[in-house]
Amino acid sequence: MSKHLKKNGSSQQCVLFDRNRGPGSCTKRDTFLERLHKGPLWYTLWSMCLFCLQGAQIIVFPEDGIHGFNFTRETIYPYLEFVPCPQSVKWNPCREPHLFSDTEVLQRLSCMALRSKMFLVANIGAKQPCEYKDPLCPPDGRYQFNTDVVFNANGTLVARYRKQNLYFEYAFNTPPEVDYVLFDTPFAGKFGMFTCFDILFYEPAVSLVKEYNVKQVVYPTAWMNQLPLLSAVEFQQAFATAFNINVLAANIHHPSLGMTGSGIYTPSKSFIYHDMESHDGKLIVAEISVMTPEHESHLESNARPGKTEKDDKEAPLIFYREMMYDNFTLVPVRGTKGELQVCANTLCCYLSYQRPTISDELYALGVFDGLHTVHGTYYVQVCALVKCGGLSYSTCGQEVTDATALIDFQLGGNFSTSYIFPLLLMSGINPDFTDHLGWKNNYYFMSKNGPSSGLVTAALYGRRYERD
Repeated sequence: MSKHLKKNGSSQQCVLFDRNRGPGSCTKRDTFLERLHKGPLWYTLWSMCLFCLQGAQIIVFPEDGIHGFNFTRETIYPYLEFVPCPQSVKWNPCREPHLFSDTEVLQRLSCMALRSKMFLVANIGAKQPCEYKDPLCPPDGRYQFNTDVVFNANGTLVARYRKQNLYFEYAFNTPPEVDYVLFDTPFAGKFGMFTCFDILFYEPAVSLVKEYNVKQVVYPTAWMNQLPLLSAVEFQQAFATAFNINVLAANIHHPSLGMTGSGIYTPSKSFIYHDMESHDGKLIVAEISVMTPEHESHLESNARPGKTEKDDKEAPLIFYREMMYDNFTLVPVRGTKGELQVCANTLCCYLSYQRPTISDELYALGVFDGLHTVHGTYYVQVCALVKCGGLSYSTCGQEVTDATALIDFQLGGNFSTSYIFPLLLMSGINPDFTDHLGWKNNYYFMSKNGPSSGLVTAALYGRRYERD
């Protein structure tokens, strides 16, 4: 992804998607370098990007875009580079290629940045020797990290981030300490950086925004979509909206594995690419405004999360279904208008809705308040209005991509956390923006009127990080 931020506060951005970078099979580094020299797809597309992005100032490549994925610790070794700490040594790999060994990829990336006169962000595998007296040192005497690197417009290595929250990445180690990585640019000031699964956790993603006051984020990812609540474009936009920041997200493009969806996100507009049919990637170019510290997040409010009494209303039909591997409590959404409430543990969700006609589609209001334990362990509080996969209750929670029902709604809940991400996904996996969002009378709410397409998902996705 590339982004150009001009002095007047606007920016032009381009997202670069990789295609079908699957499991690697190199057994020797020479073999890997030979493949690199022949020009893998990411390098070919880079040339295209240079052609169309005259004047752009930053480009971001996706996670796993260079070496692929599904490695063991041993099979990934030929792909690993040595990445020195930029705070310890100033190094331009393009101009000083012989300063460190096993840095051929870094050299090529550095030369790309230098030739194009733009900042460049890429994801690689890195190795770091360690001493056996280090209690965390692996038996083979080295750390292996999923690593993002940043080069400035002169080709100098200015930032290195080692992924904190690994997603079944057995080839890599978790860094001994959390990396809080910032880098300065002349066109947009300070950027923060994290990778893929990190976005669901407090460290380092939320810390960068809350404690380091980051307003621009670069985000390489290899995200597998999971509907109805965690598709890539859906959650990337929710993160930008919740924290009132810009997110430059480059996702790898591998539709057969459910991996697609990248974009340039601001709190009020997004430019996305999501295509599960085509194997072709895409460059996205857009102009956006630079976010400044004066822009407060939607999570800030004089109101504080707290408990509210359950309304003493006639109880609707309640049923239970698994959604996102969690046991949700749900109620059906019936008629052209109404008000509903459903509760689980300490969380009560409220829905007020109206629609012009009743379509041949079933919707449900669901709630979950508990520890998610599949494909990661983290505590969530969720209020969700979802379209079901069919007309029976058993289909609620299934993955749905298209809808026709035009629903005006206000959705809220008495959340016990202030970290709440607004998800609004319309037909065709198109994220949308709410009309209103914030705290009101100790509950957090979102509303939308006059949607232009059918509603797939509207949800408030709360994270209680302290209970992970």
